[in-house]
This record gives sequence, structure tokens and C-alpha cells, in this order.
Amino acid sequence: MFRKTPRAGAFATVLMLMITLFAVQGSGAAAKSEDFQVSPLVQQDLAAPASEVPAATEEALPQFVSEPVIQPLPAIEEMAADSLHELVAEYVVEEDLSRDLRCLAQAIYFEARGEDLAGQLAVAQVIINRTRSPQFPDNYCSVVLQRAQFSFVRNGRIPTVAEGSRAWQRAKAIAQIAHRDLWESEAEDALFFHATYVKPGWARTKSARATIDSHIFYR
Repeated sequence: MFRKTPRAGAFATVLMLMITLFAVQGSGAAAKSEDFQVSPLVQQDLAAPASEVPAATEEALPQFVSEPVIQPLPAIEEMAADSLHELVAEYVVEEDLSRDLRCLAQAIYFEARGEDLAGQLAVAQVIINRTRSPQFPDNYCSVVLQRAQFSFVRNGRIPTVAEGSRAWQRAKAIAQIAHRDLWESEAEDALFFHATYVKPGWARTKSARATIDSHIFYR
């Protein structure tokens, strides 16, 4: 077993004393004031009262503004289609329609599901035009359910559609395309229409805009 000799113990004591003295002399906390050089400008600032110390300019300070960040919604991009048929075929139909869009799609389904797509779009355009006219209500459902306007409406109610049919899927696509104004309709600004096989008295007082499939459209 190793045993410390008196000489080794004394040597260790001297060594520890030298390390301690060296650490005290080099310590920032215990260094003499004359060893710590301060620039004249800093000494002047330290000696001046707090009220006389120039404040930092606004330009030098970071500005933090607490405001809600509003991200703009991405613009709706029109689909690049060469025809209405192509647009309907490529259109991704929203399954969960709002009440208003559903009323528009139902009107297309019951009034024009046997028509070409241009005829279906024209029916949708008439309903949209009516919501923009002071002569009619300002929403699709109220226009469709208005008394004595659409023959498929019974006692203020719209019949049930065959929701699994292709005709209903097309009607929903046309409703959304018309609502988003993604395709120009031949009906233009028409507010009225009727089937070609009937001759209502009111038609004589209106200006015909277009005949599309089996419907005539009027302003």
C-alpha cells in the first residue's frame, strides 16, 4: 500500500497554495480596479445620472406589432377545358352542398336533366340572374320555391331526387360551375324560360334571348 511521506505532503500543500493565489489574481470578480481598463466614454455614461443617459433611438430598437396575420385565400383557378362537357367531366363535385347550392342543383335536375349540358347551364343561369334582380328574392332557394314559378315545386316543397343517378351528379356539377361563373351561358341575362311546346301569355311581353334545346329564354 502506498503511503504519503512528510515531504510529499508539504510539496502538495505548497502546490495548492500557488494554484489558489493564481486563481485569485486572475479572477474577474476579485481583480484590482487598476487592472480593469474602462474607456472614457463608458466611464462618462456610468457616472452620469440615469435621466441624462441618452435613450436608444426608435430606429435602433426592434418593433413588435401584435396583429392577427390574415393569409389571403388562394384564388379559384378556372379549369382549362375546351368545352362544357369536358369541364363537367373533369370537375370535382362537392358532395356536401350548401342548402342554396342544393336548391340550385335540384332545379337543374327537375327542369332540365333531359337537356344537353348547355340547356342545364342556362336554367341555372336564369336562377342566378333572378337573385341579382330586385324583382325576385336574393337567394337560390327562395327563387326556386317562389309561388307559381317552377312547375316541379309542389306545395312549397322540392321532390326527392335520385341521388345515386348520373343525372344528379351532373346537376350538382352544373350548379357549382354556374355559381362560380366558370363557363359562359348562352342564356346571358335571361330571367324567364319556358318549354318550346307551350305558349304562355307572358312570353309576348318579354324579349327572347335564346332557344337552347327544348327551352326558350327571355329577358
